[in-house]
Amino acid sequence: MAELLPPLKPIAIKERLSILFVEKGHLDVLDGAFVVVDKNGVRIHIPVGGVACLMLEPGTRVSHAAAALAARVGTLLVWVGEAGVRLYSSGQPGGARSNRLLYQAKLALDDAARLKVVRKMYAIRFGEEPPSRRSVEQLRGIEGVRVRETYKRLAAKYGVAWKARNYDTQEWDRADVPNRCLSAATACLYGVTEAAVLAAGYAPAVGFIHTGKPLSFVYDVADVFKFETVVPVAFRVAAKKNTPTGAGGTPGLPRCISGNTAVGADHPDHRRYPCSR
Repeated sequence: MAELLPPLKPIAIKERLSILFVEKGHLDVLDGAFVVVDKNGVRIHIPVGGVACLMLEPGTRVSHAAAALAARVGTLLVWVGEAGVRLYSSGQPGGARSNRLLYQAKLALDDAARLKVVRKMYAIRFGEEPPSRRSVEQLRGIEGVRVRETYKRLAAKYGVAWKARNYDTQEWDRADVPNRCLSAATACLYGVTEAAVLAAGYAPAVGFIHTGKPLSFVYDVADVFKFETVVPVAFRVAAKKNTPTGAGGTPGLPRCISGNTAVGADHPDHRRYPCSR
């Protein structure tokens, strides 16, 4: 009877739960089930074949059997900081499928296709079609002007003194409070974005607007959403007064953020996502 059953195949990514966070537990395979075991020995079953990506937060351990089963069913394991604001390592992106990676590379290597992708990103980001007959470099310049104006507008909205986006990844303390808030906030966004890019089966380094960086595509995707998410929060934090002193000596501002921990420019988290852009 068993011979009549078709071979098991991984569930399609589009039919899975996208992301599941796991913290403070031991991932293992017990009695044939993928489970998380807490410190009291309580088991929580995870339908690993129906999840695209498991985000493993601090306090999580993984057995060899659990890693092998996740690879077999095409579930990506990603080791992240608290709430996913840092990404430290990952397993097989996209459930070991190459179709999306190949499609991404095809678009990036074709000048006409790359321009179409850049124009689409521009339209999503600004809510309008970009000017026609412009190259990628020209659209990048137009984008830069609009970004600078957006910073000015948000600074005025929250009552923050704003000069320009100015930072040095090697001299964290020399930047003013708004720039440090922006750097910390965008660095957190990049961690979450990289996890999403890997879970979907794309390559972080193959970008369209940004090129030549290990996280070029991460920057592309994050830039589409950052003015709707982390940038307003950064200006709101910078506008607060009479808050406790942070780790860098500036009221209410940690030097950089890794989960709930303040770190300096020499910390490995800072080097991967250098609190920039």
